[in-house]
Amino acid sequence: MTIRVVIADDQGMVRSGFTVLLNAQPDIEVIAEAVNGQEAIAHATSLHPDVILMDVRMPVLDGLQATRQITAMPDPPKILVLTTFDLDDYVYEALRSGASGFLLKDASAGELAEAVRVVAAGDALLAPGVTRRLIAEFARLGAPRAASRRNLDDLTDRETEVLALVARGMSNAEIAAHLVLSEQTVKTHVSRILMKLALRDRAQAVVFAYESGLIRPGE
Repeated sequence: MTIRVVIADDQGMVRSGFTVLLNAQPDIEVIAEAVNGQEAIAHATSLHPDVILMDVRMPVLDGLQATRQITAMPDPPKILVLTTFDLDDYVYEALRSGASGFLLKDASAGELAEAVRVVAAGDALLAPGVTRRLIAEFARLGAPRAASRRNLDDLTDRETEVLALVARGMSNAEIAAHLVLSEQTVKTHVSRILMKLALRDRAQAVVFAYESGLIRPGE
């Protein structure tokens, strides 16, 4: 099945470069380009792409505002935020706005294609540096914030344990090794966590874990 992609960036060279790289992949097709967040929203509404590569700093409507509006749509596309630095100031807000991950603009063709496949499959793309940045932001803001601990009561002890490890940036394989479980069992736990907490993906799970106070920065 072909992954349909929209690229939203106000820099023509970035759009053109990413379009060429992605269209060279047998399973990915760039179906439209947008020069600002408003155009990205229009394409999301009319074309129903699977993934949108979203720059943050754009005229008319920035990537954060566009992400919020798009992820509020029924069955929204996945948002992969384009950033110049992995310690971008917008990491935290982009995740809270509904982004599924981050991609550096200087990513290689292979990294770009793999990032699109990862988020299209419903997984979050959170590099360790991004996760550390997110944790630091929670520390600065004084988490927990809005989320309620009440929802945590719906989780089993094992699911709560898995969620805490996800929030620390561990992969399924690392969690499996840590808890002496099979990777498939961990995947099942993660799926149940997302379903019970009505979360879209691992990125939202990381935000929820800190905002609910399940774990705190430095733990």
